[in-house]
Amino acid sequence: MAGSKSVVLAALVANGAIAVLKFFGFLLTGSAAMLSETYHSISDTGNQVFLLIGIRYSGRDPDRNHPFGYGKAQFFYSFLVSVLLFGIAGWESAKHGYNELTSGGHGGGEHAGEAVEFLFFSFQPPAWLDPLMVNYTVLIGAFVFEAYALVKARAEMRRQMNRNDWGSYREAFRKTSDVTTLTALTEDTIALSGIVIALTGLFLEQQTGNPVFDRLSALLIGIMLMGFAVALAWENKRLLLGESLPKSENDRLREVIRSDEHVAEIIDFRTIYFGPNEVILSADVAFVKGLSTTEIDDAITAIEDELQATNEDIRKIYIEPEISDQP
Repeated sequence: MAGSKSVVLAALVANGAIAVLKFFGFLLTGSAAMLSETYHSISDTGNQVFLLIGIRYSGRDPDRNHPFGYGKAQFFYSFLVSVLLFGIAGWESAKHGYNELTSGGHGGGEHAGEAVEFLFFSFQPPAWLDPLMVNYTVLIGAFVFEAYALVKARAEMRRQMNRNDWGSYREAFRKTSDVTTLTALTEDTIALSGIVIALTGLFLEQQTGNPVFDRLSALLIGIMLMGFAVALAWENKRLLLGESLPKSENDRLREVIRSDEHVAEIIDFRTIYFGPNEVILSADVAFVKGLSTTEIDDAITAIEDELQATNEDIRKIYIEPEISDQP
């Protein structure tokens, strides 16, 4: 939890500063790519706020209405991030880029000295301003901020990968229950990609004099954001619906139970996430015939200790004992 919170706070500071820089760059130059990147960074900043709310809410103690706690709050708020923030930001970015492409509006390099209209106000940049230098400076500064946030998120994800023996980021993306770190890591990666796309569009516009590259980069940034929104929503859906541990981990835990000398067979076995890195395990276990109540109780205690030692994410264990016909 502490690691996830530090990752989110680092991203919040970085994205808040970047949003201001990018919007300032858009006002001075009117670049379509800069406006798309502004939408992107505003959504990133809102993202961190939602994730912090989720972290705080999930830390509440269990009560009568929520006997297993509020851990799933992080899944819910991360889902909101993907649907509301990234979806809207991606749509607005893509729409703006498409409108610029089809309307034949000015490119980013042609707005110096012209009034830039945004929502309900108009801004007149100074005539002496070099728009390309402004955009390059803002985007390079944004790249530095985003790289800092990405290093923090990547370090936390690597720690989880080492802890769970995951071999790749792809495997971690599919198996992790820490959606807060997952969201921050993916968001920072997408943010750096968006900056590279914007820089490429501006550079090609500068070299060719054709503003279509700036507009096209805005469209690509929007499409990329919407794609990320879908992927993140899908990953949160599996946890909101009550996903179990991966099959390989379930098999390992089953083997822990089967290896106890008092166990005849496992009749039923289930695991489910009820929060980031918080798992409930339940099992119907048939014990060999002839054991006393005390022996069964001692065996269950030993099995529970071994299960939690095997996977430290297990918070609750419920074992229903049954008696087998086997001696």
